[in-house]
Amino acid sequence: MDKNIDITLKVWRQNGPREKGAFATYQLKGISQGSSFLEMLDVLNEQLINEGREPVFFDHDCREGICGMCSLYINGRPHGPDTEVTTCQLHMRKFKNGETITVEPWRSAGFPIIRDLTVDRQAYDKIIQAGGFVSVNTGGIPDANAIPVPKKDADLAMDAAACIGCGACAAACKNGSAMLFVSAKVSQLALLPQGKIEAIRRAKAMVAKMDELGFGNCTNTQACEMECPKSISVTNIARLNREFISAKLKD
Repeated sequence: MDKNIDITLKVWRQNGPREKGAFATYQLKGISQGSSFLEMLDVLNEQLINEGREPVFFDHDCREGICGMCSLYINGRPHGPDTEVTTCQLHMRKFKNGETITVEPWRSAGFPIIRDLTVDRQAYDKIIQAGGFVSVNTGGIPDANAIPVPKKDADLAMDAAACIGCGACAAACKNGSAMLFVSAKVSQLALLPQGKIEAIRRAKAMVAKMDELGFGNCTNTQACEMECPKSISVTNIARLNREFISAKLKD
């Protein structure tokens, strides 16, 4: 049975991208272990507002592990001390009574801090815009269901497409690399016939945009896969490398 716990929160506070930030300490009492981590932050903000203080800024939307916006670094791990969950799916039963919990934003050059725990994640959108799409002539292409796709390839493409672009891979990587995200988005199209039209330019364009936006290089530590809430495999990185080299050779 879930019980109530008292916790100490060390939360990163920063007024803006060019301001100097620091940790602030807060005490919370009687937090239900059945509540989610974001619900706990709601309780904190209600307490701060009642005290006439500025609430903590953090990002969220669906709270169902779908949108990837709840990007928090908790006790040294992206999305906290649980596996295959986003922050909104993390529950307070993972923490003990009297525990001190440290909450930070993503730490990556590609994700500049906007305020407090909120970071600018537009970099991932820009990478998708660089090549994560397919082109079709409407009305002049066979119905997708009429194009035969081997089940193995379809399964691998669906596994890659499960990536929600939360940014945990870059946050977990010591180099701040976004290779797992980019490789997932390349793989989901590279494995399907519909993705062959842009295949020659896709990997080059997306990798170039990733580098331009300040993400680091991959050194295969596999921390990204370990912390990914959707368990995206690093085998996708190998596929991205093959796609990239193949495109370069065709040049």
